[in-house]
Formats: sequence, structure tokens, C-alpha cells
Amino acid sequence: MTEFLLLAFILLVAGVIAVPIAARLGLGSVLGYLLAGMALSPLLGFLGVDVIALQHFAEFGVVMMLFIIGLELEPKRLWAMRKRLIGFGGGQVVLTTLLIAGIGLINGDDWRTALAIGMILALSSTAIVLQTLEEKGWLSRPGGEASFSVLLVQDVAVILILALLPLLALPELASTAASGEDGHGGLSLVAHLPAWAGGLVTLGSVGLVVLVGTYLSRPIFRFIASSGLRELFTAAALVFVIGIALLMLLVGLSPALGAFIAGVVLANSEYKHQLEADINPFKSLLLGLFFITVGAGIDFALATEQFGTVLFWTAVLLIAKMAVLFVIAKAFKLAKQDRWLFTLGLAQAGEFGFVLIAFALSNAVLSQGLASLLLLVVAFSMLVTPLLFIIYDKLIAPRYSVADERAADDIEEQGDVIIAGRGRIGGIVDRMLQSAKFSTTVIDYDSKHLDIVRKFGFRTYFGDATRPDLLEAAGIAKAKLLVVALDERESIDKLVKYAVANHPNLHVIARAIDRNHVFELWSYGCRDIVRETYDSSVRMGRSAYQALGIDRQNAQAMADAWEEMDRRSLREVADFYDMSIPYHENEPLMDKVKTLRAEWDPVLQEQMEEILRRGR
Repeated sequence: MTEFLLLAFILLVAGVIAVPIAARLGLGSVLGYLLAGMALSPLLGFLGVDVIALQHFAEFGVVMMLFIIGLELEPKRLWAMRKRLIGFGGGQVVLTTLLIAGIGLINGDDWRTALAIGMILALSSTAIVLQTLEEKGWLSRPGGEASFSVLLVQDVAVILILALLPLLALPELASTAASGEDGHGGLSLVAHLPAWAGGLVTLGSVGLVVLVGTYLSRPIFRFIASSGLRELFTAAALVFVIGIALLMLLVGLSPALGAFIAGVVLANSEYKHQLEADINPFKSLLLGLFFITVGAGIDFALATEQFGTVLFWTAVLLIAKMAVLFVIAKAFKLAKQDRWLFTLGLAQAGEFGFVLIAFALSNAVLSQGLASLLLLVVAFSMLVTPLLFIIYDKLIAPRYSVADERAADDIEEQGDVIIAGRGRIGGIVDRMLQSAKFSTTVIDYDSKHLDIVRKFGFRTYFGDATRPDLLEAAGIAKAKLLVVALDERESIDKLVKYAVANHPNLHVIARAIDRNHVFELWSYGCRDIVRETYDSSVRMGRSAYQALGIDRQNAQAMADAWEEMDRRSLREVADFYDMSIPYHENEPLMDKVKTLRAEWDPVLQEQMEEILRRGR
């Protein structure tokens, strides 16, 4: 018990310290976990921790991640992705396998060994790539969707590779090979069955997962939810995912694939969001543990001894995979920015490589020395991946922004009002102003959205509204009003600062992301600021009053009283805002907030009581 608690304490402390530092430096959480594992490696060795066994346990985080992703994909959407799955995924696996196998043949390896290496290294890291794409918000981009297609096909390909590797055994290695354990050893429902019977059992297991997910999961979860015990529902969710993973392992399939299928089946379930909320914390912790074990599992003695060789073959792997990925991305006409996201994001080897290398070693496909070298190459390529994402984010993406992909439109008409951004907010403002016969000039840089909007007859110009030359063309010098309704906080700040500084007589209405953003925009000189979720929140509060038995007129009066008090307090607090320090570390600001609450809360409560008394 003591050893277990000590290990848990060490791993948690390492993550808690390393990840915030890495995130603040812009390195991302994945690299933080990897570096924490590398730093812990000597200590874990001293304590006699079996890092490989710990890694197998932590791999369950990948299973949970695929389950959650499956929850977000309805079967119709998955069917719509079939061409991407075959084209992106199938093409990448086949072409990468052949290219790396060809490099192995040139290096003098036996064709069977070369083919095995090609199949093993063709796979990418589902854990690192999907974690980073979700963390950065890139999963919904075309490059992110293409990456997901490849990763999904690779997960299916693991099944085929596990079946093919024993057929590539080398006779000269057979005498020294292990008995065939793949690192996950244990019970199997198909190991001693004929091939046809094993296939039927495997197909039946997949069918069972679909059947349970479609017909049995809902009544079971409904019955458990009726108990009102949150922890019981969490336990049931874990039982569901763990049971599916166990069944997949027993029939020789990838547990991650089984969990993904189950997630897709439950994508339309009313318990979808609850399942996601319950599973997500376990997924995040286990993924963090997995990355730590990857960093801790590096054989530093061998890496030091063969550093040049490991570095060379890691570079060869990355370049080979990038070449294949770039060709596929270009063939499927991904835009430049997404092409590079796809190419750099999938260039590494994957966590399944550790499993497949051990399996190949035990089945006399790889020698011990070659297997050790490949393990280091896989680990090094995974370590490099967060750096490749940083290169994309900081150097490549800014060069290939959406605005650069398409030339800005020539603005032919200038209105009294310039609206920057025609999304959810800007579109409504535009329609309201036009209905009152005010002339507007709308600028937006989302080309796909603009093409849709134009089909409905709305005039919108394509371009980056933060560019001074485009604003001049739109007539900002003569305009009466500028409405800043952009989505990105940085773009809002940039446009507001430029407009206030260069056109002091122009009235600027700016969209604020949150309360803290209001203070920032106030500091820039903007005096008409609207929080994007504020009015809907006040309306929801008013509805809450009505739901509690207060009539609509009094509910509206109470909401108006609260809103007036909130706006007055916001104005007073704004004078204490200091952009040089985080607002939650600004002692004068926090003291002012506390003082206002102490003064105004009793006044506000008295106003509410007075409104209710008048209503009676």
C-alpha cells in the first residue's frame, strides 16, 4: 500500500508541476507529461517500478479517448466519412508501409523484417495527435478531420498487422524467440479455435457491442440514473467501457476500436453528455500517465550509446512519413494550412508501436538489438511531435491563414456602418440595421460561411477586417459606426485599438468574450462594450424567476434591477483594471469588488423585495 501511494504521489506531483510550466511556455500538455516522465526515469528505476506494465495500464486512456470521440460521431457522419477513411487512412497506411519497407531493404534488412518495420512505423500516435488537436481546437478543421480519418483506419489496421506479423517470422530467430506473448498476454477466446471459428467469434463480439449499445444500454443507464446516485452512474459508465475493452482483448481486437464503435452507437443516446462528463476525468488522467510512462520508458543508456544512430533513423522516419502525408494531402486538395497540419501532426510513430515491437520480437520477426533500436526511434519520434505542432502553430499557420488563401474582395459601396464579422452576432446586427434602412458594409474572413450567406442574398465582403487598408476601402474615415463582432479575442483587440487610436470620432461597439475582456476593451478606449453571452444570461435568469412562480412583469422588473446594478458595478471596477497583471492577482480590483458587493447586495435584495410587494 505504501509503495502504491508513493508512486501515485510522485506521478501526480510530476504532472501538476510540469504541465502548467509547459503550457505557460507554449509547449502544450503532452510535451509537459513527456518531459516529466524523462525527469522521473532515474527515480522510477531506483524504486524498481515496472514502467512497461504501468504503460499498458495507462494505454486505457487511449481507449477512453476513442469512446468519447465516438460519442461525438453519429453513424450518418461516419458513413459520410467513408471516402476519407479509405483515401486518407488506407492510402497513408499502405504507402508509408511500402516506403519504409523499401528503406529497410536498401539498408540490407530481410524483406520480412523490412515489411514488419514498415507496418509498425506506419502507425501514428492516436493519444498525442488527438489530445493536441482537441486541446488546440483543430479537430474540426479539414486537416484535423483528415488526421482523425487516418488515425481511425490505423487503429483498425492494428488488427491486421497482429495477424500478419507471425507469418513474417525468421527461422534463424525462432530458436531464441519468446513463446509468443505480445505484452498484453492472458486469456483469449479465439487462440485455440480454427481460423473460421475465431473469425465468427470476433464478428459476434463486435455485433454484441453494437447490440448492447443500441438496445440494452439505455434501459440499464435509465435504471441506474433513477437511483439519483451520481457515483453509481460513473461506475456504470466505467463498467461499460472496461467491459467492451476486455471483450475486444479476449477476441484479439483493439480495445480502442471496440470503445470507438460503442461510442458511435451511443452517439444519439440521451445519456451521451453524462457519459462524456463521467469518463473524461479518467481519460485525461490516464492519458497523462501514459505520456509520463513514454518519457520514463526511454532507455537512456542505449540512447546515449547509439545517439547518432537513433537520431538518424528518427529523422528518416519523420521525413518518410511527411513525404507520404504531404503527397496524400495534396492529392486530396487540402488547403495549404491544413496540408501542413496533416503532414506534421501524423509524422511520428505511435503508442501501438511499443506493443507491436514486443509482439514481433516474441514471434521471431525482429532481433533483440533491432527491437531495442526501434523502441527508441518510436519514443524519440513521439517526443518530437509536440515540437512539430509548435512549429505549425507559431511559424506555418500564420503564413497560411485563411485570409491569405483568398484575395480580399474589392469593396464597391461604403455604408454609414461597418460591421466586422458576420457570424451569429454580426449577422443579427446587420439584419436589424438594414430593416431600419441603414446602409451597412459587412466584412468577414470565413470564406465558406460567406459563400453560404451570399446564397441567401446578403451582401458581405471577404477580407480581414483588422487590416487598415481594407478599413479605409470600406470608408472608415466617413463611417458613423463600427460594430466589432469578430470571434477571436486577439482580432477584436487589434481592431478596437486601431479604430479608437486612429478614428477618435468614430463610435465603436465591441463584442467582449467575458467580463475580463470588457475591462481590457475599456482600457483601449472603447466605451460601448457588449458581452456576448450577457443578455442571454439575463434572459435566462428572468425565466428562472418565472419558473419559481413570479409573474412575467415582476420577473422583468427584477431582471432590470439586477442588470442596472451589475452595469454600474462593472463601470466602477473598470477604473481599477491593470493590463500588466492578471485580474485575479489585482488586489485593489478584488478589494473594490468585495466592497461593492457588501454595499450593493443588501440594496439589491431590498429592491427585489419591493418589486414583489408591489406585484402583490
